[in-house]
Amino acid sequence: MNTEKIAARRLSLEEVTKLGMKDKLFVSADTAELRLPGCYVPAFLTKSGEDFEGGSITARTVFQEEVSCLPDDENEAGIYVADESGAETIEVLQSAGVVLDLALFVPNGDKGALSALYAAARQAFGADVVQIWRQGLKEVPDVKVDIFEEQVPRGRKGGDSPKRDRRAIDTYPTRADFIDFTPGWKPVVEIHKPVVDDTPTI
Repeated sequence: MNTEKIAARRLSLEEVTKLGMKDKLFVSADTAELRLPGCYVPAFLTKSGEDFEGGSITARTVFQEEVSCLPDDENEAGIYVADESGAETIEVLQSAGVVLDLALFVPNGDKGALSALYAAARQAFGADVVQIWRQGLKEVPDVKVDIFEEQVPRGRKGGDSPKRDRRAIDTYPTRADFIDFTPGWKPVVEIHKPVVDDTPTI
């Protein structure tokens, strides 16, 4: 297990409520599947500390785990920030690598291209390292769509028409599965209609 010792300072609940979602924290590395007592991982708040309304603080680690804790609870691991003058030293779990979750489009479903892709990855990183854990194959319809974001209407019905923002043009419908839409907006998928300029020319 690869860890790094860093000087850190434990935050009180009041200090946590002053943090934003971009502030780097360290929270317990313990998960339901893996117990790592006394070990911490980098994380970020899932919502700004000023929005704290009681209960526990939730942070998302760089390993995409969500951790909830009460900073002021002495029985919990707490939340730390790096601080060279900090009174404590904590063990921070390092990343071993990256698991890729890719959406690949292979024209005409050519499995030979997939085999070549896997062979190239194994050649680059080693046959023991690159493993195919999950492979989901599905046919893609030969149709192109426009993907928009549309603001979710609030208040009374029959008001202004909802605002719309174009996110992707001339793409395949499966792309909609991989776009992160803005909170308060919903995805709208429509058949792509090429822009036709019918302006008379001389």
